[in-house]
Amino acid sequence: MTPARRTPADAPPSALPDLGDDGARLIAGEHHEPHRVLGAHPLGAGTVVRAMHPTAQRCTVVWEGGETPLSRYEGGLFQGLVPSAELPAYRLRFEQDERSWVIDDPYRFLPSLGDLDLHLIGEGQHHELWRRLGARVIEHQDVSGTAFAVWAPNARSVRLVGDAGFWDDRVHPMRSLGSSGVWELFLPGVGAGCHYKFSITTADGRRVLKADPLARAAETPPATASVVEVSQHSWSDDEWIAARAVGEPAERPMSVYEVHLGSWRRRGEDGETLLSYREAAVELGDYCRSMGFTHVELLPIAEHPFGGSWGYQVSGYYAPTSRHGSPDDLRVMVEGLHERGIGVILDWVPAHFPRDEWALARFDGTALYEHVDPRRGEHPDWGTLVFNFGRNEVRNFLVANARYWIEEFHIDGLRVDAVASMLYLDYSRQPGEWIPNPYGGRENIEAIEFLREVNSLIRDQYPGVVMVAEESTAWPGVSRPTSTGGLGFSFKWNMGWMHDTLAYMSRDAVFRRFHHHQLTFGLWYAFSERFVLPLSHDEVVHGKGSLLGKMPGDRWQRFANLRAMLAWMWAHPGKQLLFMGGEFGQEREWRHDHSLDWHLLEQPDHAGVQHLVRDLNRVYAAEPAAWQRDDSPEGFRWIDAGNSDQNVLSFVRVDATGRPGLVCVANLSPVVHHNFRVGLPRPGRWLEVVNTDAESYGGSGVGNLGSVVADATEWNGQPHSAALTLPPLAVLWLAPDS
Repeated sequence: MTPARRTPADAPPSALPDLGDDGARLIAGEHHEPHRVLGAHPLGAGTVVRAMHPTAQRCTVVWEGGETPLSRYEGGLFQGLVPSAELPAYRLRFEQDERSWVIDDPYRFLPSLGDLDLHLIGEGQHHELWRRLGARVIEHQDVSGTAFAVWAPNARSVRLVGDAGFWDDRVHPMRSLGSSGVWELFLPGVGAGCHYKFSITTADGRRVLKADPLARAAETPPATASVVEVSQHSWSDDEWIAARAVGEPAERPMSVYEVHLGSWRRRGEDGETLLSYREAAVELGDYCRSMGFTHVELLPIAEHPFGGSWGYQVSGYYAPTSRHGSPDDLRVMVEGLHERGIGVILDWVPAHFPRDEWALARFDGTALYEHVDPRRGEHPDWGTLVFNFGRNEVRNFLVANARYWIEEFHIDGLRVDAVASMLYLDYSRQPGEWIPNPYGGRENIEAIEFLREVNSLIRDQYPGVVMVAEESTAWPGVSRPTSTGGLGFSFKWNMGWMHDTLAYMSRDAVFRRFHHHQLTFGLWYAFSERFVLPLSHDEVVHGKGSLLGKMPGDRWQRFANLRAMLAWMWAHPGKQLLFMGGEFGQEREWRHDHSLDWHLLEQPDHAGVQHLVRDLNRVYAAEPAAWQRDDSPEGFRWIDAGNSDQNVLSFVRVDATGRPGLVCVANLSPVVHHNFRVGLPRPGRWLEVVNTDAESYGGSGVGNLGSVVADATEWNGQPHSAALTLPPLAVLWLAPDS
């Protein structure tokens, strides 16, 4: 702006109000209401303008009537009288040596949050929290800039530091918005890409530098600054979202491919370059579509400081990790997966968070997000801190975060990590290391209410979005509606099935007859919840070896056992989840900092496993009996569960109309059983739609030439039966030819 004339200050410094204690507190960085001192304030027929910049030598008010120089006080405070009673808009020009810069004064703006926002935050009911706290690029009083807001109720003062103030924590003190505990500042002219943190003076006078808990973007680790983010993405997946809302997820096919994005596939000459979100949109999307998976489940991609935590120690709950690109890049990935018919589930970690001093821990100098008592606030297994689910603002932070991923990134589900550790106050604790609830019990009542709240909200507001619990105990009703006393999850991981199945399959076949119950016991409780059958990342790391490595016998037998286990899993009641690499028989244990061994697919036995999984997904999706009644005993009937001596089991799956659509027969011995009669629920021709011993899968080619015919011989309690050839260490799927 070029002023028409230069106007001197009308009053000498001695005639202006004495800054007194306010000035001293501002200079010391301990003032909780800087706007009360800085900015424009009426004085008689003029307006006092005060500004602060500790390194500037001169400051001038540039306004429509001209320019008014301000007098400099100790500590970089400036004050002067502008000869105008109304000063709706003005700018400040600071000068330092040969350098000068002009800004809109941040301290002339009203708060960017309203009373309703502050009330809802205090009540713990602001379900769009990310649209009010954090960093928001907005138009405020007709000026473009970024509104910064952070909850720090026990702070003595909060100052914004970052690119806009040259990382000098004296430049931008924030104002307290009363009893809400929220601190706020609008910075004109600041936009996307600005790096920032909050410098917090604690009640005892210490200063801590913190990243923004609601930052929507962050620097790439090991850097830790928050980044102002503005999405430019325009969504075009309305049809996907509409189709997702139709019907119940439990009554649809669901085959989940679990992925750690940092190690699924790497590139570059050194093999160390991470796949970007945009690359994954194509490569991961095309792969999952070709394999027939319905969903991808991503290990946590919220920002985390340590890659070795696989994302399970989150420092930025609202910031997608920048290791793979920007938040908009993630949006492109999700939309690319949707375009290919693939749903996206994220691992979500509301159970605990790391102790990094720049993140949530002791955020305002007190146990703000965590419990103050270590018997409730510290997790003994992971060295992390536990959220205080009983605090309104903390619960709000997490509930809003669940909505955030769905609203902002069109995520189709959240898999909630470590639910058992949330439900029990004595989880992994010895006597004397935990505090009972008010009724003397071990149940964490506050965590239970939090889980019910978030699950109810997601179910009501986002039809078709799934909430999946990793819950390893016998807690009743995890996947039952909250209206009937359940926790309200859509699904629960079936950890019992996983442990029993892996234990059985890892035994040499000669001993399996003594452990037959490990494959049958799960059907006693299979319909007590809506289950996902997980062969997850946890089973192929920390010395446990790969799935292939768990299988007994020589190389041929190990592959045969792996193929049989996968076909058993796909036919069993429950949705499927398979960790990456399992679909082609990864030999080495998973390493988070290396790519999968894709070169193994050059070998026929590995390629055969991949071919099998592709066919399992294809046949599974096409046969409603395999998924329509996963959570109902009417959808499953044993044919023969008692043949332990020959390691043979058989059952039938039934669709919603009562039609028997799929028979599964497993021979888990290394012996071919010829002329083996199996009961069948209906007469006629049955197609051998899957045979894990097929040569195309790497098997020996023993089978039934594609079909069998059921005659009127009653067998195994069924009205019909057929004589089959059962291949060794193999599973057959039979489907009626009509």
